[in-house]
Amino acid sequence: MSNADERIVLCMKWGTKYGPEYVDRLYGMVRRHLRGDFRFVCLTDDASGVRAEVQCLPLPTMELAPGADRGWPKLTTFKTDLHGLQGRALFLDLDIVVVGPLDDFFELPGEFFIIKDWKRPWRVTGNSSVYRFRIGAHADVLQRFVDHQAEVRKRYRNEQEYLSHALHEQGRLAYWPRGWCCSFKYHCLPRWPLNHWRVSAMPPDTRIVVFHGEINPPDAIRGGRTARGRFLLPSPWVAEQWTA
Repeated sequence: MSNADERIVLCMKWGTKYGPEYVDRLYGMVRRHLRGDFRFVCLTDDASGVRAEVQCLPLPTMELAPGADRGWPKLTTFKTDLHGLQGRALFLDLDIVVVGPLDDFFELPGEFFIIKDWKRPWRVTGNSSVYRFRIGAHADVLQRFVDHQAEVRKRYRNEQEYLSHALHEQGRLAYWPRGWCCSFKYHCLPRWPLNHWRVSAMPPDTRIVVFHGEINPPDAIRGGRTARGRFLLPSPWVAEQWTA
């Protein structure tokens, strides 16, 4: 396999919100659900405690204006030279749970894939918890943000809104098939009052469960009441899947 065909799984870890155990578990889930060879790369400002199978590389730098949303650094994955990496990259947020096969995420024909918004499916904006691209192919999207940061941030609420619209304008945007990626919040949690006696459950054919909002995998495993008062029972299936 040439470098241009290499499969790379990318994640990012910066700050203190997520510890190395998130990276270790993500690698373990990918290894169980992705056949064949791949390289697992974590772009981080602190590689301490991360398992040896993960290649930790420095977090790419990008000057951000004060008050910028924490998701904007994801755009640095589109650098022309990302530490010399080449090939197809599947970016995964740290707070996801992989529950099904990942091979198709690399094999689906197309230039750029992102999750279709669940709550407002009529919008162009996708969810960037899972996206795929060829390294170096979209450097212009990053450069446009760098050159016009104030204008971009005024027009777009966050990085995934900007990214989706920029690639949509170029005719390069596509969405993962419906059902591959589901939301724990919208698709797994029973509605009130069923949440008081029914455990969360995945929809059929789910491959990746995305945790967004206030509930992360450890919260789903423990159960209890969230900061906003929502109650959920412990989810044994999350504990079974979210392992290193």
